[in-house]
Amino acid sequence: MTAAVSKPSPWTGLIAGLGLAVLFVLSLAVGVSPLPVNRMLSDPEAMQLLAVSRLPRTLAAVLCGAGLAIAGLIMQTLSRNRFVEPATAGTAQSAELGILLVTLLFPAAALWVKTLFAGSVALVGTSIFLATAHRLPPQQPFLVPLFGIVYGGVIGAVATFAAWQADLLQFLSVWTNGEFSGVLRGRYELLWIAALMVAVAWIVADRLTIMALGRETSIGLGIDYARMMQIGLVIVSVITALAVVVVGMIPFVGLAVPNIVSRLMGDNVRGTLGWVAAGGAGLVLACDIAGRLIRYPYEIPVGTVMGVVGGVVFLWLLFRRGGHG
Repeated sequence: MTAAVSKPSPWTGLIAGLGLAVLFVLSLAVGVSPLPVNRMLSDPEAMQLLAVSRLPRTLAAVLCGAGLAIAGLIMQTLSRNRFVEPATAGTAQSAELGILLVTLLFPAAALWVKTLFAGSVALVGTSIFLATAHRLPPQQPFLVPLFGIVYGGVIGAVATFAAWQADLLQFLSVWTNGEFSGVLRGRYELLWIAALMVAVAWIVADRLTIMALGRETSIGLGIDYARMMQIGLVIVSVITALAVVVVGMIPFVGLAVPNIVSRLMGDNVRGTLGWVAAGGAGLVLACDIAGRLIRYPYEIPVGTVMGVVGGVVFLWLLFRRGGHG
């Protein structure tokens, strides 16, 4: 974990805010049906398209990106390892398995029931990962992400086998590769719970920073280590389950953004939380816009675009030396 802290200048915040605003407006304007910015408020059809499809899609991208980035930051803090995030530690795969199980057992279940079940299975899966990760030798940090990838692969294989047996492989593919094309008004509102989880993370941010120092040090400084571990697990599991249920799995958001912010600003969770959330929102928005434009008028799922971008960042983090390494 890095120790240096660099306070950004007000100009940096202003530029980042403007960049996020530009991406937000571009996301509203880009699509198969033209929606010029100057017509958004004057054309009834444009207003309907904006309210039913474009605005919900854009808000879903912002909420997913911010939430997954914060979930990655918390996972890295709890595991004390920079190379883990929900999609590479079995959390997303556990949520996917939970959705599949509730679909098999209760096919007519409401979306909130699927989210609750997926969150519960993700909580169990993440707990097993962290309990095992803490037993690995800290002198070999690459063992943790390697174990996470294998662990997530095993859970994913179980889900795939169960889906194959039930003839639900096509449905499973919807959850394994995130996309926003199906997000409409009335289908994304559960993602606001992710914003609530980010607010909870803000409240406990200082204690999360101390948690990164390890169990003994945290207890010595008066932190209820077990309770904070439970709170962190709930935040990560709920955010991941919401994202998987509503849009599907989007990999590497929680890996790339916290690492980049940490290298620039240090490891104070309260100081970096807003930047991580904004970075995650901007990254997912940018990948979603790119997916709409690369093969226009067809779309490439944001999970595919993010997989390429995040994979490059992951390899860069693995092979980079020096600096804050």
